[in-house]
Amino acid sequence: MAKISVKDTEVTVIQIENEDFISLTDIAKFKTSDTNAVIGNWMRKRNTIEYLGI
Repeated sequence: MAKISVKDTEVTVIQIENEDFISLTDIAKFKTSDTNAVIGNWMRKRNTIEYLGI
């Protein structure tokens, strides 16, 4: 498991079967400590729903 620094925030990067994945929770911590609300709001946005539908 690796870490990258984005705007002074540590973000976890893991590799599964040669694919890299970043931690949405680590990114959400940049905004607030209530990461559930940040990710929940992101999941409700129209653009996200359209993207997931593709």
